[in-house]
Amino acid sequence: MNTPKKEKDARFGKFGAVSFTTLTKVNDFVDYLQDGKVMATRCKACNTTFFPPRADCCHCLSSDMAWREVAGSGKLVSYSCLKFAPIGFDGDVPYSIALLDYGDYRVFGRIDSNLSLDDIKIGMPMMTVANKLPNGQINYVFKKA
Repeated sequence: MNTPKKEKDARFGKFGAVSFTTLTKVNDFVDYLQDGKVMATRCKACNTTFFPPRADCCHCLSSDMAWREVAGSGKLVSYSCLKFAPIGFDGDVPYSIALLDYGDYRVFGRIDSNLSLDDIKIGMPMMTVANKLPNGQINYVFKKA
């Protein structure tokens, strides 16, 4: 019997400055980023929103999820400038990470390197936007709203 070989879906390998995984149940996340959209998932059963996106709800255990765009502005909750970084990111230092509150979910990520730390204030509105990296990878960053 000649069974067709299943092709490996390695889209997630394009996410981040350094990708430590190529396979995930939310590979569509990368397709959305390439289209300029940052997406979360929302459980259709209990309406919990997840970022980073999840394929399965940790609250009600449903796998019935829908994609939802991270749109508009979130409020800056916290940020930090990193002077040391994990392996693979050590060439990026210094860089800043932050947490934005969008109301029913929060987004953790990097602050756009073109934004001066002098311009950053707790509580300020910021947006989460898709970002193409020089090495061909893709991620998302926070910019002023």
